[in-house]
Amino acid sequence: MSKYLTERLGTLEAYVPGEQPQDKKYVKLNTNECPFPPSPFASRLARQAAAGLNLYCDPECRTLTEVAADAFGVRADQMIFTNGSDEVLDFAFIAFCGEGAPAVFPDITYGFYPVFAKKDGVPYREIPLTADYRVRVSDYIGAKGTIFLANPNAPTGVALTRTEIEEIVKGNPDNVVVVDEAYVDFGGESALPLIDRYDNLLVTRTFSKSYSFAGGRLGIGFACPALISDLKKVKYSTNPYNVNSMTAAAGVGALLDKEYFESNIAAIRGNRASLTASLEALGFDVLPSSANFVFAKCSDISGEILYKKLKEKGVLVRYFDKERIRAFVRITVGTAEEIEALISAINEIKEGK
Repeated sequence: MSKYLTERLGTLEAYVPGEQPQDKKYVKLNTNECPFPPSPFASRLARQAAAGLNLYCDPECRTLTEVAADAFGVRADQMIFTNGSDEVLDFAFIAFCGEGAPAVFPDITYGFYPVFAKKDGVPYREIPLTADYRVRVSDYIGAKGTIFLANPNAPTGVALTRTEIEEIVKGNPDNVVVVDEAYVDFGGESALPLIDRYDNLLVTRTFSKSYSFAGGRLGIGFACPALISDLKKVKYSTNPYNVNSMTAAAGVGALLDKEYFESNIAAIRGNRASLTASLEALGFDVLPSSANFVFAKCSDISGEILYKKLKEKGVLVRYFDKERIRAFVRITVGTAEEIEALISAINEIKEGK
């Protein structure tokens, strides 16, 4: 780093994204991407939009907003589109956190939350998950801060019910509760229906997972109009043209191609069940997942060693060097062929090959 970097950012530990190695072809099960390509209709609309890249994109994403309002059953003034859901989450840290409103989130959750807090100069408090890696609702009642909950949680995959989320929202009337639903389409229960009843609820979604847009970068926030106005104030003070024309057009196509979306979700859910059963047959403990990944550990091999040996065999999974979860690896639910390759590699490792 240079001598000009501020002291606050000089001590910042940046978020570490999942590996994207280019040295050879891997079975890539480490970053929770969808194993299927985007909708052909979405891709066609993106190609058409490319012809107009000489002009600025629409900062209000009006066509996408109109289609999304119908798809999600909300009003246009209850939405904001962003460059991936990471951006709307960062906007929330900036808009709703500060000295009088520290950020509050679990000790084991999405790794960007503490990074956002430190980057934005926000005090924060981590609440430990239970011994079985669940969020205890009572820990968040009257939390005296802006709450951030990934639901289903990452990297565990464990989900809260809508009733439990509502209890937390009701229990914090003076603070915003942010529910990060990056993985909700794979089996979670969305809090989206609650935004009409609570003015302190922000629900975030991403197109990266269930809509196959990890490389397209499209996120969305849902809330009452007042909260959306707050977030747009941050957006228009930083990057008003944050969603490019091709991505917005692709988003329209993805939302309209419901059959393709539902087919992919069904396949991933089925493959998750198959992956879980195969791992359990090999002696793994697998947490109950409502996401497009599983969090698993095996008593006779550490998470770190399993991660390294799988990588040697051309299979990538995610390992987190954090005290409470070092025994685990997080495995993205891939295609049936990718799962077969993973299980075959694990068998070879366990047999000492």
